[in-house]
Parts: sequence; C-alpha cells; structure tokens
Amino acid sequence: MAMSDPIADMLTRIRNAGKAKFNSVDIPGSKLKTELARVLRDEGFIRNYKFIKDKKQGILRVYLKYGEGQANAIFGLDRVSKPSRRVYAKAKDIKPVLNGMGIAILATSKGVMTDKKARAENVGGEILCNIW
Repeated sequence: MAMSDPIADMLTRIRNAGKAKFNSVDIPGSKLKTELARVLRDEGFIRNYKFIKDKKQGILRVYLKYGEGQANAIFGLDRVSKPSRRVYAKAKDIKPVLNGMGIAILATSKGVMTDKKARAENVGGEILCNIW
C-alpha cells in the first residue's frame, strides 16, 4: 500500500525509536527526508545521518542523540503541514516555536531550513514540522 505522508512517517519512526532508546532508525530515503535529517543534525537534535544506496529508493539511517540518563534530545515532534492541509507562511508571519526553544522546519524556494534562518533571509514557505 502506498504511503500518503512520508514526512509524518519519518517523524513517527524517529519518535518511536527515541522512546525505545534505539541508537539508530532506518527510514525509506528521499531528497526531502535527507534535507530534514541535515537540519536536525545541524540543530543538534540527532547525532548524524547516512544515506545508504540500494536497488530501490535508498535507506536513510538516522543516528539518535541522547543526553544524561538516556534522555532523548527530541522532546516533541509536531507535523504542521499535511497532504490534506498545506500550511504556508510569509517570513514575517513565522512564529517561534516555544518562544525560541524549539525550531520549525520550512520548505522554501531556497531549500529546507529552520524558521530562524528563513526569517533572517526574509523567505517564506511551507511549514513542514515543529521540533522541540
């Protein structure tokens, strides 16, 4: 059966792997998911990621990050824009997540970036998810 929302599937796999205290999680790969993983790594929510080529679409392996006492670095994930309801915002209308404690990830015309970078570059786009 075809997957209707691959980004929500990626976020759910990361959330579930974090709760189960896995070191890594494998996700069916795509360019957008790889860019999401890059933003998560740059912001310090995951340790690293690796794209593994295979004969199909590839596998994105995400290495999770934990703090003291095996506390997950990601406290919450929230999918904002969905296939049934897309959410777009201009640069001036992008609100900080938890007063700046979290990030929003946007798909813009200049690539996938955080809300802070989008405001700095004065570019809007589709709000994919919030992470804190």
